[in-house]
Amino acid sequence: MGLLEAFINWLRSFFFKQEMELSLIGLQNAGKTSLVNAVVTGGFSEDMIPTVGFNMRKVTKGNVTIKLWDLGGQPRFRTMWERYCRAVSAIVYVVDAADHDNLSVSRRELHDLLSKPTLSGIPLLVLGNKIDKPGCLSKQDLTVQMDLKSITDREVCCFMISCKNSTNIDTVIDWLVKHSKSKN
Repeated sequence: MGLLEAFINWLRSFFFKQEMELSLIGLQNAGKTSLVNAVVTGGFSEDMIPTVGFNMRKVTKGNVTIKLWDLGGQPRFRTMWERYCRAVSAIVYVVDAADHDNLSVSRRELHDLLSKPTLSGIPLLVLGNKIDKPGCLSKQDLTVQMDLKSITDREVCCFMISCKNSTNIDTVIDWLVKHSKSKN
């Protein structure tokens, strides 16, 4: 019976596969590429090179194929964020939760992006990264600092993660997979 069951599951995979497209954005050095690596390979490297422009990676989790657009966070690349966020399943905004000096810039960039009419209603997942560092914000403090409660025109979710220690990466993947199912 095992062979028949495997064959039926294989057939089901053709009918129940789902795809999801995400844009990962945030200021430079927030950990976007580290997040991609943690999701795709489970690995982490201290020696990350800043993303110039964008990178695209695909990963399959269960029967969901996720296309990840990893966008550069330097000021000169922020103007292209909107273009890569149109028609995605969710916008994933990564914040360095230990970089208090750049929180106001991060908040302004996020809210400026979300004000674009072309991005109306696209769900937002905010990830406070680097919770392994001393002095990092709590989820409540990040929510206040990023003014997430004022975003009422879309679904907003926030998790605290550490790409370095793989803290809550599974929770993020689970949210993405469940979210893709609700969108199809």
